[in-house]
Amino acid sequence: MAWGAATKAKQLGAKVVAISGPDGVAEIPDGITDEMIDYMLVMRASNRNRVEDLAAKFPNAVRFTAGKKAWSVKCDIALPCAFQNELSEDDAKELKANGCWCCCEVSNMGCQPGAIHFFQNNGVLFAPGKAVNAGGVATSGLEMTQNAEHLSWKAEEVDERLHHIMQSIHEQCVKFGTQKDGSVDYVKGANIAGFMKVATAMLEQGII
Repeated sequence: MAWGAATKAKQLGAKVVAISGPDGVAEIPDGITDEMIDYMLVMRASNRNRVEDLAAKFPNAVRFTAGKKAWSVKCDIALPCAFQNELSEDDAKELKANGCWCCCEVSNMGCQPGAIHFFQNNGVLFAPGKAVNAGGVATSGLEMTQNAEHLSWKAEEVDERLHHIMQSIHEQCVKFGTQKDGSVDYVKGANIAGFMKVATAMLEQGII
């Protein structure tokens, strides 16, 4: 998941400054490179589950700190990519103190409830996994469509369709999550949008 997030973030012009694992955090002050992203696949295949390997491979560009998380590194945007409940309330406070203004759950429910509440109550834009991580489910749907219709889309076409889907999801979150002060509660927006999609489908099919 982190490999995909780092790849897409770099493609969109972001500077990825840290990745972490069970052993600690690999800080990349000048931003991750394509060579480093490729090496992440080697790291995954090794089953060592150690980000220290990145610092060993690129000693002049990566600093490793044992026992720390990526959330300890100053950043604008945090992307939890690993497992459920990986980002705690204390992590959220550390991110806020370090200048983070946005957290997007790339993994399923990557943030603990306390972290979510802290973000929402302290001006940090929070986007839940049910919206952010919908891209993975959408891609599976696009694969099923190709299989069912015996189609073969190029990667660029799949990416274009996925971009349209994610843009639509964002619009729905804004539609249902915009507050009176103009801010957007993406958790509320995603929850209501999901409910409306199911409810509308049930009504159209005559179930209720």
